[in-house]
Amino acid sequence: MARQLDEQIAARFPVGRRLRVLDVGLGQGTQALRLARAGHEVTGLESDPRMVAAVRHSLTTEPEGIQERVRIIEGDGRDAGAHFLPGAFDVVLCHGVLMYVPEPDPMLAGLARVLAPGGLLSLVVRNADALAMRPGLAGDWETALAAFDSPAYTNRIGLDVRADRLENLTATLAGIGAPLHAWYGVRVFTDQAGDADGPPSGAELHRLLTAEDRAGRTDPYRAVAALLHLCGVRG
Repeated sequence: MARQLDEQIAARFPVGRRLRVLDVGLGQGTQALRLARAGHEVTGLESDPRMVAAVRHSLTTEPEGIQERVRIIEGDGRDAGAHFLPGAFDVVLCHGVLMYVPEPDPMLAGLARVLAPGGLLSLVVRNADALAMRPGLAGDWETALAAFDSPAYTNRIGLDVRADRLENLTATLAGIGAPLHAWYGVRVFTDQAGDADGPPSGAELHRLLTAEDRAGRTDPYRAVAALLHLCGVRG
């Protein structure tokens, strides 16, 4: 997914430009720290105090220059408009968040408003059109059959959440002025890669990631990925 994001950023912005990035649902700060190391100014918005504390701790191990490029705000992504001015960011990330939001459209509209013209909105969502794949491959037929009829599911940590359909999000992005520019599959082959003996390493890991990257860009494979990475561009 990081490769996909870098590809979209490189296609839209001059090399070396310091971008203003908003990471909504910061989590452990993986992408925020990676982009700060690349020279960008990153603001993280996170509602979980434990995640905020974890990222702040991780920041203490970074060089001072990187620490200065990261700002962390404790708050909800649905209130982005209350925290930031319109057009305040060149890139907005919202990765692994929408599945926890019952009505995502108002939140997405707020994120589009804080994007500057030509800005990139990067979403990572659970793929409702492939929701039956994981339980089906695991032989859980009851859950697989239920997944054909509803976008609701229980995630790996036991929370009741929801998935999104590419068709619906495409319409939403067009309606909020950040139409879909590109989309990828994420976790086509790797959704269960670490379930049994742990993730591979070394040359095997390289081959796995190469195959995963190729599948995430290729039809029909990307359509059955566990996650979708959607990139909208602010008109």
